[in-house]
Amino acid sequence: MSANKFNPAKLAKLNHPDRYSRENPDLIWKTLALADPRVVVDIGAGTGFFAIPFSRLMPTGTVYACDIADEMLLWMEENLPEELAERIVPVKMEERAVPLPAGIADLVLMVNLHHELEDASAILIEAFRLLKPGGKVAIVDWKDEPTESGPPLEIRVSEQSILDQFAATGFEQVRAHASLPCHHFLEAVKPQH
Repeated sequence: MSANKFNPAKLAKLNHPDRYSRENPDLIWKTLALADPRVVVDIGAGTGFFAIPFSRLMPTGTVYACDIADEMLLWMEENLPEELAERIVPVKMEERAVPLPAGIADLVLMVNLHHELEDASAILIEAFRLLKPGGKVAIVDWKDEPTESGPPLEIRVSEQSILDQFAATGFEQVRAHASLPCHHFLEAVKPQH
């Protein structure tokens, strides 16, 4: 396992109540202002911290909760709320590939993942492939400055670096939101054409 990767043995940290104030799923959902979404692909879903509230916010939709770690997928299979079990689908992915069809997603979400990626451009190309035309990608990751918790500063990614990666991948309507205390929050749209 790469030194930058989250250690699945620390899984309990992913469900810590402090995360709600730092990475408020409801605020992120409202900010993205999705129009009647049907499919969300959560890349690096961990324990479903975002998959669960997002699924509740789109009762007729499906969340594909993708992770490379078997421990995370197993945890979700054993712990997802029963009423959401049909609507949240754990998916085993590879570092650079998600085994889902092209053009299915209204939103591709990546939270606290960017600083772990060995090839960020490859996963953004994959996000682009997964999205419907007009679909959004959202990246939420630790600010590259000291914060109360989070990964070492030297592995964090600057907002400008993510913006440049969006542009290089072909995303448009790139927006940065300054609404989270410890995280960059960036979104972009796959063009309609």
